[in-house]
Amino acid sequence: MTSVDPDDTGLLAPGWAGSPAASATTDTAYLQALLDAEAAITRAQATLGLAPAEAATAVADAAVADRFDVRSLAERARGGGNPVIPLVADLTKAVGEEHGPYVHRGATSQDIMDTATMLVAARALALILADLARTERALARLAAEHRDTAMPARTLTQHAVPTTFGLKAAGWRSLVLDARDRIEAVRGGLPAQLGGAAGTLAAFTAYGARYPQALVAAYARGLDLREPLLPWHTLRTPIADLAGCLAFAAGALGKVAADVLALGRTEIAEVAEGSGGGSSAMPHKANPVRSTLIAAAARRAPQLAATLYGSLAAEDERPAGAWHAEWEPLRDLLRLVGGAARDAAELAEGLRVNADAMREHLGLTHGLIVSERLSAELATVLGRARAKVLLTELARRTYAEGRPLAELLAEEPELKDVDLDELTDPARYTGAAASLTDRALERR
Repeated sequence: MTSVDPDDTGLLAPGWAGSPAASATTDTAYLQALLDAEAAITRAQATLGLAPAEAATAVADAAVADRFDVRSLAERARGGGNPVIPLVADLTKAVGEEHGPYVHRGATSQDIMDTATMLVAARALALILADLARTERALARLAAEHRDTAMPARTLTQHAVPTTFGLKAAGWRSLVLDARDRIEAVRGGLPAQLGGAAGTLAAFTAYGARYPQALVAAYARGLDLREPLLPWHTLRTPIADLAGCLAFAAGALGKVAADVLALGRTEIAEVAEGSGGGSSAMPHKANPVRSTLIAAAARRAPQLAATLYGSLAAEDERPAGAWHAEWEPLRDLLRLVGGAARDAAELAEGLRVNADAMREHLGLTHGLIVSERLSAELATVLGRARAKVLLTELARRTYAEGRPLAELLAEEPELKDVDLDELTDPARYTGAAASLTDRALERR
């Protein structure tokens, strides 16, 4: 794995610093992807007899990131607007006079940049998928373990009806699997880019390629990327697809974090991170750092994705600015989601569930949390109108007197034959939560 660049450590980005995706998206990692793309072009031409095999070997041997000065390339990139131009000069020199003419032959800078971007994305997405798999497994365990752990469901911040923590965890897992499916679909379709100066492959025919599309196929195959139907210099579907799946993944993990942050408040304490972070001023605190960092990523991702979607409107056969605007936000997205996936795995694997607090909180409304059930059940005994009037009055008295709803119901002669203990037990009114959890866990 590529080491982190000394000047690219993520000092202000604890959400992705030290994550697998961070190492896969450094300047050095990007440089290696650029070199891989260059080597692949010469190799593909050699495969089709358009370049000597020795030239392909020479370029591959020279195409090692550690042999190049990434800082110098960055500084010289200003001259032509992208790093490929100075890189081609350095790589040609490294290959030597005999085989230098076969470096970058027929290609344009965008071919190399776009292909390298696809390689970086594919490599980072593989690491993200691994952490999503960890997250999914941990959430599946939580859902199964707490299949019947009753807790208050909350709508518009207030207690609604009972639910189970198992169903909540199963819902989190479902979102993680949705993110996985979208990322897998996009990763499997990432294409190589090879079109030459204006997407016509003309230069390759000038160098002897009778069937230039065969060269594109060999090029893509050598990089384990999909062969594109057309050069996509200004047809930016692959970038938009990456934007969509990454923004979705950030939001999906953000939902998990938002719930943990809400349920982990001191006065609620239904869940807690396994190893909270400390405070510089308050020794007693164990801050929900993993959830906090995931929540931060979820807030940033949509704006980064918006920039990438905005770049779809790219003029002509090579845009001035739209393409250039993609590079940083896409890398930021890969890093943010990579860090969030790492943090989500750690969060899910270490999450502590306080079932006793959940049960205690079911009683905070003195039984009113099952008023929906009582409205339906008592209507069959008292009639709908009478049941509504009675429950409205008893709800008022529950609030005013602080007495349990079950106790007030027991004083009503009309209900002497009704099993009020069963009807007013919140744990017995979780609907299909258990079977829904089981159904969700069948998804692989």
